[in-house]
Amino acid sequence: MNVRNVEPRMDARTWALLLALSVLWGGSFFFVGVAVREVPPLAIVFARVALAAAALHLLLALQGRALRLDGARWRALFGMALLNNVVPFVLFVWGQAQIASGVAAILNATTPLFGAVLAHFLTRDEKLNGAKVFGIAAGFGGVVAMMGPALGDAAATPLWAQLACLGAAFCYALSGIYGRRFKALGLAPLEIATGQVTASAALLLLPMLLVDRPWDLAVPSAAALLSLAGLALLSTALAYILFFRILAVAGATNLLLVTFLIPVTAILLGAAFLGEALAMRHFVGMALIGIGLAAIDGRIFRLRSPKL
Repeated sequence: MNVRNVEPRMDARTWALLLALSVLWGGSFFFVGVAVREVPPLAIVFARVALAAAALHLLLALQGRALRLDGARWRALFGMALLNNVVPFVLFVWGQAQIASGVAAILNATTPLFGAVLAHFLTRDEKLNGAKVFGIAAGFGGVVAMMGPALGDAAATPLWAQLACLGAAFCYALSGIYGRRFKALGLAPLEIATGQVTASAALLLLPMLLVDRPWDLAVPSAAALLSLAGLALLSTALAYILFFRILAVAGATNLLLVTFLIPVTAILLGAAFLGEALAMRHFVGMALIGIGLAAIDGRIFRLRSPKL
């Protein structure tokens, strides 16, 4: 008798959390777009995770709790911090210093495409099938369409900045698979979020001090400081509470779908407040990525399949 894995389901409440998370993370591209004009990348990332860690520890204290973890749990959290915060945050901020926030958000939407490939090799229950292969091909076709002139003329368009964003998306996909272990470790979403950003702040402190020398920087404007606060409190502290809650109930594959919703928020905020404009190739690329995600997710195919 064959035993089939039960796929995690997305109920209305989980979809609402996913939409809320997409707004919070879409807003992060806007906040970075404002802050990066005055604050160097490592300082932005450190401020993001350090302020978020302080806020989450305060929230734990208000609930009469504290983060008391053993060595195994801290090792897992430091690994998650590298994959889900330190490396991708730095890559995105560096890339976004050279490209529009909306383009960075669209490149971020490739995360589930990387996730489908990685899951095939790194998990036992999320193997590739025909629909997923088609979805990956369509999604990466969207990336190629979106990068456009940069593929032929690196001097005209910041190709390396776009590749940095793709590298960050790859890290996010890997972290989604890595994060599956936290369910077995018995940690609540708030504890995982707090531990992750605390570990991230610890890893970033010395590099930030050595590279950015914050004592030599000019005092940022009120807009930059407010953006850093929004980035830390909304797009990190609150967002990661939702992230780990969704991961626990809906699984990594469903959670990664949030990355296709993020560009909508990022593009609207970038156009409204940062004066950013997207070329037609960006919309074509986003459409192809959307087709790829729909194929990987499989809901459309299930709806068209006869019920037996």
